[in-house]
Amino acid sequence: MGIDRRNFLKVLGIAGVTLSAGKSFGTTKEKKSDVEFDGILYDSTLCVGCMSCEYACAEQYGLPDPTGEPAPGVVRKTNDTNRIVVNCYNTSKGEQFIRGACNHCNDPACASACLTKAMLKTDEGPVIWREDKCMGCRSCMISCPFDMPKFEYNSPNPKIQKCRMCYELIQEGGMPACVEICGEGALTFGKRRDLIEIARTRIYEEPEKYNHHIYGEHEVGGTGVLYLASVPFKELGFRNDLGTTSYPNFNKTFLYSVPAVLILWPAFLLGLNNSVDERKNKISKEKMN
Repeated sequence: MGIDRRNFLKVLGIAGVTLSAGKSFGTTKEKKSDVEFDGILYDSTLCVGCMSCEYACAEQYGLPDPTGEPAPGVVRKTNDTNRIVVNCYNTSKGEQFIRGACNHCNDPACASACLTKAMLKTDEGPVIWREDKCMGCRSCMISCPFDMPKFEYNSPNPKIQKCRMCYELIQEGGMPACVEICGEGALTFGKRRDLIEIARTRIYEEPEKYNHHIYGEHEVGGTGVLYLASVPFKELGFRNDLGTTSYPNFNKTFLYSVPAVLILWPAFLLGLNNSVDERKNKISKEKMN
């Protein structure tokens, strides 16, 4: 995994120009939240915990079959082989299933923190990881408020694993594999704004069935995956301390005030280390000859 030395130095130079111009990482000319993103609505009241979404994801991306199964008191987390997990919680209304995966934030912290743009918020909405641009810093893992990007620590060629909303299928006019296989209707794919209206309609038509909160409508500036439930989301293990401001917005003032050399110093040291290693290898080959 990673970018070669020439491309790394090129990225380093671009980053320096970006900072000197007073711009923050992870921003574009077009405000992403103004784009009508694709998204997924997950209605936990319709989920039966069958794990079909997990198996469909594993098959789509050639990952091992999921391990474990939803059980009260057992919290399964996404990892380098499971991009989706379904858990079961004891709640004030009995046992409830809940699905966990990347939330595809409107303004994702992982993409903002990524110096090389390996983590990208696409125009269609999914947040994807691009191996050919990654330098292995794992800033995406640290910055994600939902702890979704996972690193393949035991692989000789490690990758970052997380749900990419089946971006390739969306580009072909299809839908995510998990949505297509869900026979209970717990997952709905469509434009984010339409999904919000669907969620509001369900709450309006059955106000006693639903908790009157669409999780992801406003959290951290809004997310591409939206949630409905019959109980407060805290009972289902969701964070309720994230606020409504996207994490990259918190970083803008910091990036304007910190000298560029301090931000670029770790990247410079990494490039220098690569250069030294290349020099050592060259000297070793010359001695062998």
